[in-house]
Amino acid sequence: MAKFKLYSEESNRSPLSRLWKKFKRNHPALVGLWVFLALLVLAVTAPLIAPYGINQQHSDALLLPPSWHDAGNVRFLLGTDDLGRDVLSRLMNGATFTFGLSVVAALITTLIGVVLGTFAGMSKGIRSSFLNHLLDLTLAIPSLLLAIIIIAILGPGLLNTVWAIIFALLPQHIHSVRNLVVDELNKDYIAAFRLDGANQWQILVRGIFPNIYEHIVVIFTMALSTAILDIAALGFLKLGAQPPITEWGAILAENLALIYIAPWTVGLPGVLLFISVLATNLVGDGLRQVLKERKAD
Repeated sequence: MAKFKLYSEESNRSPLSRLWKKFKRNHPALVGLWVFLALLVLAVTAPLIAPYGINQQHSDALLLPPSWHDAGNVRFLLGTDDLGRDVLSRLMNGATFTFGLSVVAALITTLIGVVLGTFAGMSKGIRSSFLNHLLDLTLAIPSLLLAIIIIAILGPGLLNTVWAIIFALLPQHIHSVRNLVVDELNKDYIAAFRLDGANQWQILVRGIFPNIYEHIVVIFTMALSTAILDIAALGFLKLGAQPPITEWGAILAENLALIYIAPWTVGLPGVLLFISVLATNLVGDGLRQVLKERKAD
């Protein structure tokens, strides 16, 4: 005889369990999540599992096409460049700089954006008006242009590129988090918290943050896709990573002259950039859809 349950386990799952259950129904988003995790693992382990060094040259294998081509060699699965360097090894190490540093930049931006956005949302009067006008001014400048301006001040280099992207993405993060905090502050349960004698810190920790953390994850995914493109764009413009760093945008710029005689040296980094941005956007769209359904419920 089946045991009677007054409250079924299915209907009393945690918020994260319900979020995951709805998210995995979106198959494109689920595929994007697995690709995202694979790229993250590759970014961490690439220096250990790459078959060759990033600058190791093979004078007997210049401009070899990928191994599935008739003139290819199984020793170099994705071919070689004009200096005999293994394209696969360089692309794998490039994931560390393009994708890995994008994750770091997006995380730092999200953390700072949450702190400053919460401060802006909780502020009132002249201080709030000043912050709002400052945000409106910075949001009028595209993130890539703002990053280029910051690079012009700091100077080219991969580390400066990361800081430039953090500063360029911050205004959008602060603006988004501020709007979330302001929306929550206007809801009835916050008024009930205040009537119970809750202070500002308790309102933030027990009231606002538990209701906006999922939105912050979505903001993080949006920032990550922008950071990937900005790091690659600055590397392509030779303002970011400098040779011999194997950042995907820098690899594109370095091999651009070979596009007609060795198109794989340009096409493969472009494909990886497309896949990484697509996977990130699929995850972000999946999360947005889940949050939309949750709000509708």
